[in-house]
Order: sequence, then structure tokens, then C-alpha cells
Amino acid sequence: MLDDASIDTVRRIAKETWAATDAPSRTRSRDGGLQRLLAHLAEHPGRSWQERFEAAGFNVRGKPVRELAVGEGPRAWMTQGLEALFSLRIIQPTLEAFRTNNFHAFPPAFRTAQQDPALEAFFAAVDACETSPHWKRRATFDVTSALTIQGIAFTDLTPEAFLHHARAMRESGMSAYSYATYVGHLAWEVMHRIGHFPGSVPSTLRAALRAPQLTCRELVDRHQLREREIADLLVQYLERRRHDLDYSSLLTLANTLVFLFWKTVETIAPDQRDLRLSQQTYQRWREAIATRADGQPRRNIDSVLTTVRAFYFDIQAWAAHEPERWARWSATCPIPHREVKEGVKRRRRTREAMADQTRRLQPLLPALARHVEQAHQTMTTLLAAADTPPGEIVAVGSRAYRRLFTDGDRGRIRRHGEANVRFLDETTGKAVNVTLAEDTTFWQWAIVETFRHTGVRVEELLELSQLSIRQYKRPNGEVVALLVIAPSKTDRERVIPVSAELFHVLACIIRRLTRGGRTAVPLATRYDTHERVTTEPQPFLFQRWIGQRNEVMTPGAVGTMLTRICAQLGKVDPRFTALRFVPHDFRRLFATDLVNNGLPIHIGAALLGHLNLETTRGYVAVFDEEVVRHYQTHLARRREMRPQEEYRPVTDTEWREFEEHFDKRKLELGNCGRPYATPCSHEHACIRCPMLRVDPKMLDRLAEIETDLIARRERAQAENWLGEIEGIDLTLDFLHGKRDEALRLSRTGPVSLGMPIARGREQ
Repeated sequence: MLDDASIDTVRRIAKETWAATDAPSRTRSRDGGLQRLLAHLAEHPGRSWQERFEAAGFNVRGKPVRELAVGEGPRAWMTQGLEALFSLRIIQPTLEAFRTNNFHAFPPAFRTAQQDPALEAFFAAVDACETSPHWKRRATFDVTSALTIQGIAFTDLTPEAFLHHARAMRESGMSAYSYATYVGHLAWEVMHRIGHFPGSVPSTLRAALRAPQLTCRELVDRHQLREREIADLLVQYLERRRHDLDYSSLLTLANTLVFLFWKTVETIAPDQRDLRLSQQTYQRWREAIATRADGQPRRNIDSVLTTVRAFYFDIQAWAAHEPERWARWSATCPIPHREVKEGVKRRRRTREAMADQTRRLQPLLPALARHVEQAHQTMTTLLAAADTPPGEIVAVGSRAYRRLFTDGDRGRIRRHGEANVRFLDETTGKAVNVTLAEDTTFWQWAIVETFRHTGVRVEELLELSQLSIRQYKRPNGEVVALLVIAPSKTDRERVIPVSAELFHVLACIIRRLTRGGRTAVPLATRYDTHERVTTEPQPFLFQRWIGQRNEVMTPGAVGTMLTRICAQLGKVDPRFTALRFVPHDFRRLFATDLVNNGLPIHIGAALLGHLNLETTRGYVAVFDEEVVRHYQTHLARRREMRPQEEYRPVTDTEWREFEEHFDKRKLELGNCGRPYATPCSHEHACIRCPMLRVDPKMLDRLAEIETDLIARRERAQAENWLGEIEGIDLTLDFLHGKRDEALRLSRTGPVSLGMPIARGREQ
């Protein structure tokens, strides 16, 4: 033990420990630092060097040992000497003392001193990680600092111990923001991967830091109700209901009944002991919940009233079957029936407001899509100009950008192996981190395009993985791409046909995630904000590399992206001023577009994952008369053509007809995207039809058609055929749009989507 060894003994052991790894100059500087530091500590009382270190006042925050020296050289020597004392376990510092002293090479020094095979395996696993040298150093620093501060060996470093260290490091406020945000993440993942942590432990530190699901008792007790019998009743009620609810719904139910209902009742009527509320108490409660804590009117008042009414009616029903448990709490519901009628009116107003919002957003969607695509193209062009010499100008569109490269960029190359590409926008005078901006604009474009071509919910978007992309191969060799949407709100899996535009987006995402020589989409975890659980690593599509870790985006991050896009557009387009898109707006716009283009409502409901057609009708309320007309026409046609006895298993003949449907969709210019068993609703005016998907190989044919249309327009103008001119102009507009779509698709090369092996009808 070196706890009370002499100064000469400590110096000799230090020289022997690092003799094989250190340069002679560092050996001399460390020895000089040890001699001066130990001599100073020897002047203070204590039987061990630990006690003398504490008596000297160094085991606290804000007192580094370099203050003992004069001059730059000796200052570094003192820190190197302390590094040796920590690495040899002669002194065990506090977190504050350890972070106060700035060590430049502590992990390799500690590694050499310990000679621990388990620690060596950890260092080797970190070296094998695909990340920058900076984050590898941070991972080894996180572990070696935890072992030093806690005074334990690597084999004794439990998940709980490392989690405590990571939290303490963050909360100490002694680290730079970027490091404090990412402290411990890579180290945790490596220790989990090499089996140092048990398999039952979350695979990421972020998952371990997140709050777990609360029990029904915890959901109630956190509101500290005074009446314990009512609290017990609410716990029993939540436990009875939780089997039919997901955690998010259970959380909302608990918040409504415990906080908004009974906690408010206790505030209004402290003597209330049961559920039999007087009309005076009810009216006061009703007035209290009408306003939120921030003074704003409560918008979800109807859901609160409905939940409380259901609570009373459930207890009344259960009391008939289990009187010994529920009868004493059975009471008349204080919420009168007129509230239900008024709630219907309020919900109608809400639907009208949503329809008005859809009406406002629909003409703005193309502008939003163009903006995100152009922004990404601009950043892609700048990123491709990374080799531009510093100070040179690069023109992109109507703007000029000057290449930047500073000492900070050189420092980043030393730490991370490469520097971010940065340009100065000559128009605004702001520096642009193109590396980060290109990644951000790409995901903004991918999110907007996927939303508007699928109509998925935000949680469904984030659950998409490489395994969601499937294909159906017909006997004639044609492959039909499908996108499988995992069960979410309605707990029903559904399949969406992949259009050419959506296929382009998916291909670009997979190409980005597999760049750098990867053969498959990397595995990442996803945190379900509704269920408060972290999934096992999967090849999710909407994942980003953040610092040391790879994780799926959160719903909040997606919403923030959309808000920023609208804010940027608002600076150049007054229509977007004080306007914003939310993820669910794309779902309503998608439904509206489907029905407005003649798709039967029952097919639209299937694509959207709605169990009730009325739900789909609510989504397209902006075109209510169109919905009713198409739906009634569809029902009439089905009644005429499909008698009841024909609802039976499909025959081989019917299956062949289904497959022939895909042959009939083949057109001169490409492919028709209309659903099965639906006629052409545009009288084969294909150029104007939104269902036409132009094959990029037919761009030359489009040019021929455009030339012919221009010649016809010149003739019509000469003859003053105004109606003909208007029709030709409309056709030309559609033709230009189709050409732009085909050009965008032509820029996408072949990309392996990693889809499962295609199967035929047995699928």
C-alpha cells in the first residue's frame, strides 16, 4: 500500500509504472511535479496522503494544484504529479476536486497504472467504435474518472454506479455544455455491448435516464390527496381500467380524475368525503376547470366532462355486480345531460375550425414542399464545394457564399479527425455550418415528403424501419412496392402502396444511412413518449447521429423542424406569417386530396388506418359534399354489382383479374396509380391526372407533347380560340409539373432498400 509511503518510494513506483510508455521529458516533468506536490502535502497533518490532501484543502471545488507552482512548466508538472497520485490510487478525489484539475491524458495514464484485463477489454472495444477520436477519448475518460472518484475496480462498476456518476457529472456544472450533454453515452453503450452490464439493463444511457412508467398508486399519490379513501378508490378504478388502455391514455385518465376533478373538489370543498357533490359544489368546480393555471381557457373541457361522467357511470355499473367493493361509492353523476348537448355543439365548432385550417393550408403545401427541397439542394451544393479554398466565393442560385476555415476548424480536425464545412452568406453576413445545415435540411425534406405522400401519424412515421419496406412480386415479374405501417393508435397494421415520389424519398434516406461503406441501416433505439419505454435497437429510418449516439428523432423534434420551416418561409412569403404546420395537418391534407381526386372513402379509410368511416369524413370535412357524393355512389355500385352471396373467398379467376389490373395501369408515359376496382375518373386525360406517374425514360416523349401543345396554342391564338388557349395552358401547367417530378426521380440512382425476399400470392 502506498497510502503513507515515503516521497522517494512514490517517485520510484511512478517511474517504474510509466517507464515503458512515457517519453523522457514527461518522466522528468511528472517526477518533478510529484516531488513538489508531495513535499507540500507533507507539511499538513495526517497519517496518509489522502488525509494530508484533504487537510491542504485540495479535495474541494475551485482549488487546482497548479496554483502551487509559478510559471507554465511547473504548473503542468504539478497537474501531472496529481495525475500519478490518482492513477496509483494513493489519493481518491471528490468529483469537484477531480474536475477542478485539468488532465490532458488521464485515461492512458490510469490504464497503464492499473494493468486490469477487464479495463483493457473496454479500451479495445472503444477503439473499435465507428466514431471520432474525440468521443473515444471522452468514453475512456468517463469510465476512468468514475473508477477514480468512486475508488473501485472496473469489474465493480455497476450500471447504478455509472449512472450516478453520469448524473453527478451533469449536475455539477463543471463541464462544457456539449460534453455535459453527451457525458457517458458511448461508454454505457460499449459496456453494454461487451457484456459488462447485464442484458436486462437498458442498452443506452439515455434510456436509463428516462422516467419509467408509474404505477396506478404512484399516479394518484403524486397529487397528494387529503382524503385517503378517495385516493384508494381512484387507484382501484385506474387498475380496473388500465387493461383496456395504453399508458398514455392511462396517464391522461389519471390526470383528469385525480388532479382536474378530485384535487379541485378538495380545494373548493375541503369537507367533501364522497362522490355525492351538491349542485353548488359542481358549479364551482365547473367554473374552476374552465380556465387553465396560466389563465387561458381550457380547450379540452368536453373530454374532462366526458371522463368524469364515465367515472360515475362505471362505478354505478360495477356496483351492480360487485356491491361489496363499489356500492358505497355509487352516486348520481353531477354533470347534467345538457352539458353533453352543449359539448356536441362545441365539438362541431372544433371540427369547423379544423376544416378552416385545412382550407388555409392546402394551397400552401406546394410552397412548403418546394422550400424544403430547394433548401436541401442549396446545402447539398455547398457541401459538394467543400474543397473550395478559404476565401473563395461559391455562387448558389442568386446568393454568394465565401468559404471559411479558421483556427477553430483546425482544432476540430485535431479532435474529431475532420472539420465542419462552413461558408459565409454574403447576403446576410452570417456563417453557415453547412455540414449541420445539410443534414437538417435533408431530414426536413424527408419528413415533409413522407408526411404528404402517406398521411401517417407522427408516431407511425418515427416507427418506420427498413423492415417496413416490402414488395409483392407478380407472376409476370413486376414488383409492387408496399410500405407496412406498424400498429399505433388503432392497433391495426396496414399497408400503403409506395408511389414513385415516396420511393424516391425512402431511397434517399437509406442511401444516407448506409453511406460510408455500410451495408445495412444501422440499429438505433427509439423512445416511445406515450408508453415511456425505449425499444430494442432496430433499423429505423428516421434516425440521426447525435454526438456519441444514434437515436430516432422524437415527436417534439419533428414538430420543432416544421415550426422552423414555417418561420423561415414567413420571412419571404407573407402567407406563412404567424402560420405553422403540425404533423397531423399533413394527415388531413392527405385525406382531403385522396377524396377530392375521386378515391372511394372506404379505401381512404383503409389507407389512413381508420376503423370508422365517420372519422375519415371528419378529416375531409372541407369537401363534405364531395365525400357524401362519392361514398353514396360507391355504395350504390357495390349493391348492384356485389350481391350478398358473392362475399366469399377469392377465386383464381378473380385473382387473375386483380393481377391484370396492374397491366391495365400501364400507359405510354408511365403508370397510373389509381386503386384497384376504380375506373378512370378523368376520362383518360392523363397529362392532367394526378394519378399519372411519368417514367423518367419518357422525358423525350413529354418534350414532343409540349412542342405539339405550343404549336396548337400558337394556332389557337392566331384564330382567337380563347377557350382552346385556356385548355392548352392548363394542360401545359400539368405537363411541367409531371416533368419536374420525373426529373427529380431521374436523379435517384439504384439504391438497395434491404427489403425481404419477395414472395408471390402465398404471401
